[in-house]
Formats: sequence, C-alpha cells, structure tokens
Amino acid sequence: MSNNDFKVGERPIYDARELGTAKMIVLGLQHMFAMFGATVVVPLITGLDVSTTLLFAGLGTLLFHVISKKKVPAFLGSSFAFLGGYAAIAPLNADGSSSELLPYACFGVACAGLVYLILAALFKAYGTNRVMKYFPPVVTGPIIISIGLNLAPSALNNVESCWWVALVAIVIVVICNIWGKGMIKIIPILLGVLGSYICAAAAGKIDFSSVASAPWIGIPIHYEKTVFSIFTGGSLNAGLLITSIVTIVPIALATMMEHIGDISAISSTCGINYIQDPGLHRTLTGDGLATAIASLFGAPANTTYGENTGVLTLTKVYDPRVIRIAAGFAILLSFCPKFAAIIEVMPSATIGGISLVLYGMISAVGVRNLVETGTDFSKSRNVLIAALIMVLSIGISYSNAGAINIPVGSMTLSLSGLATGSLVGIILNAILPGKDYNFIENEPNRTGVNFEIISGETILESQEKEKH
Repeated sequence: MSNNDFKVGERPIYDARELGTAKMIVLGLQHMFAMFGATVVVPLITGLDVSTTLLFAGLGTLLFHVISKKKVPAFLGSSFAFLGGYAAIAPLNADGSSSELLPYACFGVACAGLVYLILAALFKAYGTNRVMKYFPPVVTGPIIISIGLNLAPSALNNVESCWWVALVAIVIVVICNIWGKGMIKIIPILLGVLGSYICAAAAGKIDFSSVASAPWIGIPIHYEKTVFSIFTGGSLNAGLLITSIVTIVPIALATMMEHIGDISAISSTCGINYIQDPGLHRTLTGDGLATAIASLFGAPANTTYGENTGVLTLTKVYDPRVIRIAAGFAILLSFCPKFAAIIEVMPSATIGGISLVLYGMISAVGVRNLVETGTDFSKSRNVLIAALIMVLSIGISYSNAGAINIPVGSMTLSLSGLATGSLVGIILNAILPGKDYNFIENEPNRTGVNFEIISGETILESQEKEKH
C-alpha cells in the first residue's frame, strides 16, 4: 500500500513521517483540540491564567517527552485532582475574580510535583510492586471520592447563576459521552463548553468588551501570579505557605496513581509496555517536574490526558512526534491574549455545569478504583481505612473551622480534611496487618485510576462491543 492510499486508523503507525508533513500537522491539531476543553476549564475554575496554562501544557509535554526518552505518546494537560487544594487555600473572590492567595496554592502544588520525584526514586530503587503496597486502592480510592465530594458545593454555586445555561452544558456532555462516536466521544467537555457558551452569547449573557480590548499578541507569564512574587513583596505569610504544603501535597498520592493508570492505558493502546521502558521512574519524573515548573509560574498541575489516549485509539498513529506537534500549537496559542479573553468571559453557569459533571466523575472514579481492583471490604482493616479517610476528609472540611488548626510557635498550621484523611489512611495501611495489594506491571490500568470523562480503554471496550 502506498502512502497516498493509506487511511488513518487501518493499521498502527509508529512513525508518522510515512504519512507526510501535512497529515502529521492535522493529527497534531486533533490532539490539541482533544485536550483543550478540559485543560482550559481548570484555570477558569481556579482563577489561574488561561494563557499561562496553555504555555506550560505545551512546555510540560515537551519536557516529559525529553525525560521519557521521546518514547511515550502522552500529552500533559491540566489536572482536575488539585482543584480541592486551590479551593482550600485560595478560593475565588465573591465577584469571581482570582484570589491574591493563589501563588501560595501554586507553591503547594509545586511541592506536590516534587513528591513525584521521590516516588520515582523509590520505584527505581525497590521496584514497582514493593512500593505500591503502601499506596493501594483502599487508600487512593477514598481519597479520590473525597476530592470530588468536597468540591461539589462550589459547582452548585456557579450553576445557580443561570440554571438553563448550566443545563445545556450538562446535557451536551452526557449526550456526547454516551451516544457520541469517534472524536465526538473523545471531546465531550469541549463540546459542552462550546454549546453552552454559544447559547449564553445568543441570549446576551456575555460581555465581550474585554475581548475587544485584548491585544492579539502578548506574554503569557504574569509575575504577580507566579510563586516568586510572594517571596519578593515583603509580606510573606510563612504559616500559610506551610499550610498550603500540608493541604495540597497529599493529593499527589491520588495523582501519582492516576499517572500509573494512564501510562498503563497508553501501553495497552499502543501495544508497548512503557512501564518497563522507559520505565515509571522516568515518566513520573517527567510528570512531576512539569507540574512543579508549571506551578511556580502560575499554571495548573499537569497530568497525562485520557482524551489524547482516545485519539491514539481512534487514529492508530502512535508516533510521539504528533503529540509534540500538538504541544507546539498549545504554546503558540498561549501568546494570543485575545484568544484567552474569549475563554475568560465564559459564563460562570457554563463552568458550573461542566464542574458538576467533572466533580461527580472524580468521586465516581474513586469508586471505580475500588471496584476494578477488587478491594475486599469483608476485611475489617479495609473498612476502617476507607471509613476514616472519608469521614475525616469530608467531616473536617464541612466543620465550623474547616480545618484542624495547630499552633506552632507564632504560626498556626491548618490541616485540611483531605490532608488529615490522607495521612491517617497511609499510616493505618502501613501499620495494620494484611497488606495484600499486588500491582501487576503487565496488566493495563491495574490501579483503575483515571480522572478523565473518557479514556482510551473505554473507547477500546466500546469498539469491541460494536464489532460483536
């Protein structure tokens, strides 16, 4: 078969150069659109900058590819798992503007990214299965469930600003995710955002004045929103800095397990065991460094994206060069403030509708994590660990104080519900007998963790069902 007769999707392609430059660029654009909807929702929810987010999604992806020896076809977009951390440290102001405390939250996320490096070193030194015994689904599953439930009120607050606009977003996401085919099924969030946005604009509910005044070209990094700004302004709050670390770093336990699940899914899709080569120690290092650097400059945490795994399944083009082309497009878009302004005027009800689905999905993924890995709740140890994680994580968050405040000298250290629940769960799992979790390197998605609406594995399953 000649290159001219080739149709994408007929057979696996590991070197996209045989398709020609034009097709490689089109495939790269497709990957960018697949990640776009979910990636830009995170800064809209947290108050982070859209342009900075796109810049470090692209740069983070390129860094990940360099560290993973340019072998893994993964795109790094914004992580939803850290939304609870941003909300706890720097919730949006009453008028919807970003909090001046956002750099403190970013510092906590940067520290969480560095935890990836510790786990990567442990994997390299002791092996995957031995380390994973301390982070089984009975710990990570309840943590993920708690993340989603703690975020639910903020989604409802946004939805209440205009229920029908939010409902349009929800209905489109549900329809695309359940009945969509091909790319429609892969980008339900993007389509939900677009549909709700257009309806709101047609109803006159969007003020486009800021879009008209925004320049076409600009620098995507704003110093006052970076972590560096809190160390140079002369008003450093050391107590809040420590609180941010203690509150946000435990979330890394869930996102690191998500990373392992995503790499397993990509391995299954491509038919190559990336857990062994280039190895989890390399992929975790790339993801962690990308997250730490992005956070320091005021962008969200990064994570490998299930949507892009879905595109791999759809096209059967597994060449990482195509992902790097998508990263280049994301970087180019980040230098257009007018494009970012169009996104930033999105109605809060649209964000609320999308968030309502996403936050529920996060909790549902925690349940899936427990079910798919066969967590045995007939064992008292597992019941106790899961119960204490969820009760502490949710109960403390909704208590009058909203945290456990511990005086440390002249400072007050605040332990959030999620931080307390995570620490208690990890310690209990380590000291109680009966650690029987066995991570199998060659079994795809063994952790069952995937924070995306759709995954490559899900698409594979649906295609198999259609064939039969």
